[in-house]
Amino acid sequence: MRSLVCVLLLSVLYIAAFPLSARSEDLKTLTLYHDSDYSNHYESAYAMKMGVLTALAEINNNVQDYQLTLIEKDNRGNANRSLLHMQQFLKDPNALVFIGGLHSPPYIKNREFINKNKLLLLLPWAAGGSITRYPSDDNWVFRLSVDDTKAGYRMAQFATQTLNCKNPLLLLEDTPWGKSNNNTMLKAFGDIKPQVKWFNWNTKINNAKLMLHQIKNTPAECILFVGNAIEGAVFINAMASFAKNERLPIVSHWGITGGGIFANVEQAIKSNLSLHFIQSCFSFLKTPQTALTKNVIAQSLSLKPTPVAPTELISPAGFIHAYDLTKLLLQGISQITLTDNTEHNRAKIKHALENLTMPVNGLIKQYQRPFAVWSANNIDAHEALGFDDLCMANYQPDGKIHIIENPIGNIE
Repeated sequence: MRSLVCVLLLSVLYIAAFPLSARSEDLKTLTLYHDSDYSNHYESAYAMKMGVLTALAEINNNVQDYQLTLIEKDNRGNANRSLLHMQQFLKDPNALVFIGGLHSPPYIKNREFINKNKLLLLLPWAAGGSITRYPSDDNWVFRLSVDDTKAGYRMAQFATQTLNCKNPLLLLEDTPWGKSNNNTMLKAFGDIKPQVKWFNWNTKINNAKLMLHQIKNTPAECILFVGNAIEGAVFINAMASFAKNERLPIVSHWGITGGGIFANVEQAIKSNLSLHFIQSCFSFLKTPQTALTKNVIAQSLSLKPTPVAPTELISPAGFIHAYDLTKLLLQGISQITLTDNTEHNRAKIKHALENLTMPVNGLIKQYQRPFAVWSANNIDAHEALGFDDLCMANYQPDGKIHIIENPIGNIE
């Protein structure tokens, strides 16, 4: 009995002396980098982060005895900062997957670097059409998000068929993302030739009012807007400053939902300004909720140390896309054997993602082999969502995003 007590006492003393180090030494860690704009568009970055963490929590953050850890990397919307994070990722012996953020320009500008260095990039938000269309089967970018090669068609369809807008005008941010949308929208409108006006980041209210005043003096009947939350709020408030009979409907890309825009445009929304924007066709607010939706909400509310209620997120699409994309990633990982060689792991995961053997139940839909090997004959090979997964939406007076269901038509 005395010897047993001594053994127990020694065990307690050992655990007290080495409470963390001994246990951490037994764990092998793989890291997921999240490169997003945590400074200027925190709401979308946070939503994506929580979507990833919720999917990981479902497996206790553990795959094949590797602990998966998410690392926040704030790119502030700057392509050079993203490149720095990519370089850090490639030097990290534990780095497994690089998850992108809201802005497209960092991944458009660095696309060659990404693919030449075999950096496995998963995109739950950035919508620039060219990012996933690197002209090679050695294409390392996978997206589950809005895709600009289709978004413009849905927006154009809504403007012409639902709003009966005969003379649209494109108001686009002067970035590679804006130019990507310009190309798509001009094709989407077909025989209709919309006017195009460009604006820069950090456009202020007076300049926005001047631009809108000039637009009102044209035949334009509606505005198709491509920009993010900061400039979106400026133009929305500028439009709301006009008399109601002088306002034009705004059909926006979903970039405006990536930040805390509603707090800045609440009065404009409540003044019955016509504002619609694109989203993927899923909402946590839809009733009745499916069993999966209920389980995801319960899991997110059990996250430690910071629970999150998906129904209260300002940028819910970030959570939705990141959760579904992480589920696809985990299915891909389940088809390989992880090793301590992360370069080999990334190559195996890429191949697995292009050849998923099991359907994956996501929030948006059930995914049946959503990815394939990229080729010029299959340019959507690395796009998990299609045209039918895109809906239009609007803000309710309480700031919640309401999905307008049953989108009509196809890309012609």
